[in-house]
Amino acid sequence: MGDDAAPMSSHRPYLLRALYEWIVDNGMTPHVLVDAGQPGVRVPAHAVKDGRIVLNIAERAVGGLRMDNDALRFSARFGGVSQSVLVPLPAVIAVYARETGHGMALPEDPRGVEAQLQAEPASASVEDSGAPDDDGPGSPGEPPRRGGHLRIVK
Repeated sequence: MGDDAAPMSSHRPYLLRALYEWIVDNGMTPHVLVDAGQPGVRVPAHAVKDGRIVLNIAERAVGGLRMDNDALRFSARFGGVSQSVLVPLPAVIAVYARETGHGMALPEDPRGVEAQLQAEPASASVEDSGAPDDDGPGSPGEPPRRGGHLRIVK
């Protein structure tokens, strides 16, 4: 590739969408590991552990899921309270299936995190769509996490 080549967009959003689709197509539950300390991350502080948070992004657990080229956006219930979640893509560390741990750590953006944040600001709001309260995100921990961390809410 020469110096005259136009800069390419980040490959991270394409990998995120592809991995999400692969996990869902295989009947598994997609989770993302997020660096909650990155600029622009909007997640409930009480769910963050060691600067990270694991979010369940399965369709049944979130409302209004959008995986744009700049950020992951959705609404979800944390402790029974619906909240908007915004995760700029540089903050997504990994995408994996909860049941098996299969997935992938997303590679660094070759343009650099600062360049991506400046080029793709994550400023759009997330609309509350009344996400269901079952199997919600925010279960802190490292992938893969096994064992009973779910509870039945009636």
